[in-house]
Formats: sequence, C-alpha cells, structure tokens
Amino acid sequence: MEFMNARERLVGCGGVARWLGKLGATLALMLLGPIQTLPAQSEKPELKAGAFAIDITPRKFPISLNGHMTDRAAPSAFDKLHARCLVLDDGNAPILFVVVDSCVIPRHLFDEAKERIAEALPIKVDRMLMSATHTHSAPAVAGVFQSDPDAEYSAFLVDQIVKGAERAYKRLEPAQVGWGVGHDATQVYCRDWFMKPGTALTNPFGGTTNDQVQMHPGYLNPNAIKPTSEVDPEIGLLAVKTKDGRPLAILANYSMHYAGYGIPPGLASADYFGRFADRIKTLVGADSSNPDFVGILSNGTSGNVHCYDYSKPKNESLTIDTVADSVAKAALKAYEKIEFHTRVPMVVRESKMTLPLRLPSEEEVKQAREVLEGAKGRALKGLPEYYARETVLLSEYPKEVEFKLQALKIGELGIAAIPCEVFVETGLAIKQESPLKPTFTIELANGYNGYIPPPSRHEVGGYATWRARSSCLEVEAEPKIRAEVLRLLNEVANAQP
Repeated sequence: MEFMNARERLVGCGGVARWLGKLGATLALMLLGPIQTLPAQSEKPELKAGAFAIDITPRKFPISLNGHMTDRAAPSAFDKLHARCLVLDDGNAPILFVVVDSCVIPRHLFDEAKERIAEALPIKVDRMLMSATHTHSAPAVAGVFQSDPDAEYSAFLVDQIVKGAERAYKRLEPAQVGWGVGHDATQVYCRDWFMKPGTALTNPFGGTTNDQVQMHPGYLNPNAIKPTSEVDPEIGLLAVKTKDGRPLAILANYSMHYAGYGIPPGLASADYFGRFADRIKTLVGADSSNPDFVGILSNGTSGNVHCYDYSKPKNESLTIDTVADSVAKAALKAYEKIEFHTRVPMVVRESKMTLPLRLPSEEEVKQAREVLEGAKGRALKGLPEYYARETVLLSEYPKEVEFKLQALKIGELGIAAIPCEVFVETGLAIKQESPLKPTFTIELANGYNGYIPPPSRHEVGGYATWRARSSCLEVEAEPKIRAEVLRLLNEVANAQP
C-alpha cells in the first residue's frame, strides 16, 4: 500500500520523468567523458630530443694515431676530441646517433657500446647509428697500415660513448625537428686523377700492374690529365630545436675526406669536424640561447674527394678553420629555411650482409714474407714494404666478412649508413634513386670495412683499389651494398612507424 502510494506520488508530480531525465544525463556524461578525450589519446606523442658531446681526448700520451701509412706517436692533443650524441624519441622507440672524432672504428667496439647502452636505456641496438668522422689525427682503435690499436684507449672510448648516450638521454625534452640541404662547392674536389700512361703509382702486391689513376697527384702535376669523378657539394641537415624554439642540435653531413692543414704535425685533433661543431653553434646563436647545444658533422661519401684542388696552385690559406667556417656558413643558410615539426614519422631498418674478401695467394704471401725479412730490425719504408705487411696480415683473415647496413626515415628525410669509405659516385646514385628527398649517406658507420670502389674503378686502379686491410672487399661489393641500401630506403619510406 505504501509502495503504491509512493509510486502514485511520483507519477503525480512528474517524479518518474525527472528521475529518468537524471539517469539519462548521468549515462550521457559517462559516455561523453571518454569520447571527448579520444582525440587527445589518438594523437601521436610529441617529439623529445636530447644531445650531449662527451670528451674522448686521450688521458695518456704519447699515443698512436691512425691516418698515415707510418705510425705517429702523438705527444699531446691540438684540440679536444668528442663523441657527439643525439637522441630522438617519438614516444614509441627512440633513435640514437653517435658521431665520434676518430679515423675508423671497428664493429666490435661499436657493438660493445650499443649492447651496454641497450642495457642501460630503452633504446634498441638496431636503432643506434654510430660512425667515425674520419679525422686522420685520432688515436688508433683499429689496425690500419702500421698503426695498431691502443687497447687502453679503445676501452676508454667505449666507456665514453656509453656515458655520452646516457647523458643525451637524460636531457630529453619536448622538441621539434626539421631537415634541409645546403651547398658548398668551394671545399670539395676529386682527389683521384687519370694520369698519363706509366706515371701512376702501383701497388706491388695484389694490385693492378698498370694503374691509370693516382690519388693526390700533386698541384699542377703535368702528368695529371683530369679528375676521375664529379663531387657532391651538398650539406645534409637534420636540425633540432627545443619546443620553445631554442637551437638544440644539428646533425650535418658533408662529403669531404678531412682537411688536415693547420694541425701541427703529430698532434691529435678532431680536424675540421670539431671546428664545424664550434662554428655552427655560434652561427645559430646557441652560445647565449642554449650553451648545451651540440653541433655534429658526419662524413658523407668522401672516399675519393678532398679539399685540395690539384688543378690550381696550393691554397696556402687553407686550414681546418677555413674549411669549417665555409661549410658552417653554407649550412646556416639552409638551416634558416627549415620548417620544424613536433611530430614526425621515425622508422629504422637494419640488415646484415656477408661478402667475400680479396685475399692473397700463397705465392704472394711468400714473396711478401721475403720482403719483410729484408726489412727486419728497422721501420718499414716504401710501398713494397708497407703492402708486404698488409699482404701477410690479410692472409690470416677469414674468406668473408659480415657487416651492418642501415636506413632511417625521419619525416621526409632519408639517411643511409654504410661501414665503408664510400666513393662519391655511390653517394650521388643513392641520393638520386632514394624515394626519400632529401637523402644523405653517413659512411664509416657501425664498423669499418675499408674502401668500396665501384667495379669500374677497379679496372683503372688507384690507391683505393689496392688490396690491403683498408681495401679488401670483393670487386663487386659496391653495387651489392648500394642495392641493399636502396632496398632499405624503400622499405623505410613505405613503412609505418
């Protein structure tokens, strides 16, 4: 009875209608709440970035330097060397770049550093790109001609790379990225020239017997006919700013071997790569706006190019500073036109390739041992003795070698990574055929496997084709590597992050 009376009272005063209305409103709020937050949840996270340049200058001297056929014991450093680290994190999977002031770095050292970083940070090994700048005044961490690796410094270098990556990761903050291309044709020239018959140098062990090409023929050499190739004047840029617009880092790429001029003989130096890092920091105004800014210059496809113009008299004013200043100013012009983004697709693909080596015959090894026996008890001198040693050392190598190749997509930018000294012809072909525009190639990346001259260059000879530990991949290596890099670039171009 009481129930009936209550129900009647509710109906009579419209209570049921009001109750149903409240219920409907409650249900609507419950439904609308999640719907209103869906757009925010579906958006990709904003990009974060962090950069750090860690000092890798040797703590102990003297130390052996890579970069020449004879060993040099550096008593000190002319300037500081660094491992420059950049982390980009799109909220899904971070990417790490490390560019090291070193001549060449073997894969096992890079692999050790990557494994240790992966243990400490949420960055996968195959999303790390590490490379050497190719300064010819860096401590030896790989055996190249008569410079043998310094074990203590090698361990120190790995430690510093790991610490540098950790510091860069700790600096992650909301950021924006952009990309562009500058041009500087004033600092890059082909260093290989076709020579008059019988005037080019030849490797006495396993090289060609009648070379038509010579590296570094000298200024205004009457026997030099013409350069063997064109050059690549482009400066590729990956630029990073903080979310509020302060310069955070620039990863640049230029296809020029190294400079050398201006470094006192026998001293360790980062060469023009280090000077570029300092100069670009000043030019973008980061000295005052962001002292933690990191400038980075990676080496492009510079296997047969240099800053020496042999068609003219020697440029006496050329130094590591003049080269760095010119390249940095050209990079700045491109930087000022870059459009920045807080959200971009980031995709990385890595593959492993195995190729045969060009190894000496038993007879060649026998002859090489006889030459070395004649030089026993003194320092080696001259091409026959240098390459006799290389021949004996190569005879102990396996028949084939495995190495890593990479391709990255960051927005519309493509980056290829090859562990070799790459000829400019290869780099230009990759740029032309890549589906990503712009694209640049970082050489000496993730390891060191020597020169890869195109097969046509093997036919005419020249230093980069002479069999040694610095050039021992099969003759057909270059087209195979180029094809795989382009396959990876097409894969990242079409992949979803």
